[in-house]
Amino acid sequence: MLEEILSRPSPEWMGGSGPEPDVVISSRIRLARNVSRYPFPHMMTKPMSESFMKDMAAATRALNDNGGYGRFEIVRMGELSELEREVLVEKHLISPQHAQDPAEKGVILRDDEVVSVMVNEEDHLRIQALFSGLQLEHAVVLASGVDDVLESSLDYAYSSQHGYLTACPTNAGTGLRASVMVHLPALAALNQAGNVLSATGKLGVAVRGLYGEGTEAGGNLFQISNQITLGQTEAELINNLHGLAGQITDQERKARSYLLNKAKEQVEDRVWRAYALLSSARVLTSDEALKLWSEVRLGFEMGLLKGVSRKTINEVLIITRPAYLQYVEGREMTPLERDAKRAALVRERFK
Repeated sequence: MLEEILSRPSPEWMGGSGPEPDVVISSRIRLARNVSRYPFPHMMTKPMSESFMKDMAAATRALNDNGGYGRFEIVRMGELSELEREVLVEKHLISPQHAQDPAEKGVILRDDEVVSVMVNEEDHLRIQALFSGLQLEHAVVLASGVDDVLESSLDYAYSSQHGYLTACPTNAGTGLRASVMVHLPALAALNQAGNVLSATGKLGVAVRGLYGEGTEAGGNLFQISNQITLGQTEAELINNLHGLAGQITDQERKARSYLLNKAKEQVEDRVWRAYALLSSARVLTSDEALKLWSEVRLGFEMGLLKGVSRKTINEVLIITRPAYLQYVEGREMTPLERDAKRAALVRERFK
């Protein structure tokens, strides 16, 4: 299963099949949970961590035996190469922090990449469900179902006053982080993305880059998530983010409409120049590919570019990443080799 996941170019959640797919790439629910009989991960001894990993192996068997949530496999992070760990980061199945210092850490993966569970990250468990488009409600139903199965064999650390207890107080309460990944090229072209996104900070929402906290927002892609986990119900948190994502989607569509009416030729020129480069270049850097990808995706969603599917365009996000390139090639590559391989893969998709 692991090899299939690492080599697959197009996860289910990148398929562009969910609601509002022209702007919202994906929706994610992440639940932070800890087990009461163990201290938080940063306080665990090696024997404690080993005991906990055995508990999680049993919990993974319970998930598979349940029958209703798909096929799962637990993987010890220490048994993965650095390259394999980086591919999991690029596919948004684990956090960049989880890929570092892999000893005594693990990840539970569902075969279609819709669900993953980080084991011994900042908390004992980070249960994640990823869906295409704006589907926070579906994601929370699935994540909660997996959570219920795990809880049936694990005694969670829970306080009637504070809710689920977590290593960082900002995650306590529901332990729920909801996030959506949005593509805002038109707002960026009109220099309005900053204003729109900065306004969301006043509503208890954080804006982060492509791979979460501490990462850059390349390709005009942004991750928007709730900052508050305590004092509101799960339904309230999800409804608030869903509504905000809808407002941002409307703003991006209005910006696209404005560009189509006021600057169609200039936008067409940018889109077709980007497409020409992606479909013919012999060398592409990671940053260049991401920038051109954003232009091409904008052209597709505005109806200016035909003959290519949304799924193929979204797939380019994965196949151009440095670790994925080297994994499918089966060896470490120099930066120039990666740039050439990247260009070849993109040409193949856009020929």
